[in-house]
This record gives sequence, C-alpha cells and structure tokens, in this order.
Amino acid sequence: MVRCPNCNSKDIGKIGSHQFYCWGCFIELTINGDKMSVFQVEEDGTLSSLDDLFFAEEEMPQVHAN
Repeated sequence: MVRCPNCNSKDIGKIGSHQFYCWGCFIELTINGDKMSVFQVEEDGTLSSLDDLFFAEEEMPQVHAN
C-alpha cells in the first residue's frame, strides 16, 4: 500500500498506470520501479516537482588531490 510522503495518508487514488493522487494533501505521485516523484498540481493543471523538498540528492563521492 502506498502512503503519501507529505501527509502519510493512505487515501491515495490511482490516476494512471504509475500515477497516484493524494486526497489528503492534493499532490500527485509518480512511481517508477523503486523511484517516487512528487508533484504539486498548479491552478492551470501543470505539475511542479516537489522532489527537492522530499528526497535528498545522492551524495557525490569526494575526490582528494594527492
């Protein structure tokens, strides 16, 4: 069962093959394999990514000069 990463609600509706909508906080989720993307639905229907608010970017390996 999918839970919303924003409000932790289980009230999630399926709107596409890999797309879901949270009725608790009105955000759209896309799940592809083990990767989830989170979007805010704007007034004009476009989607704005919220991934930078929910998921930390992978840390880059540090390189040390000799």
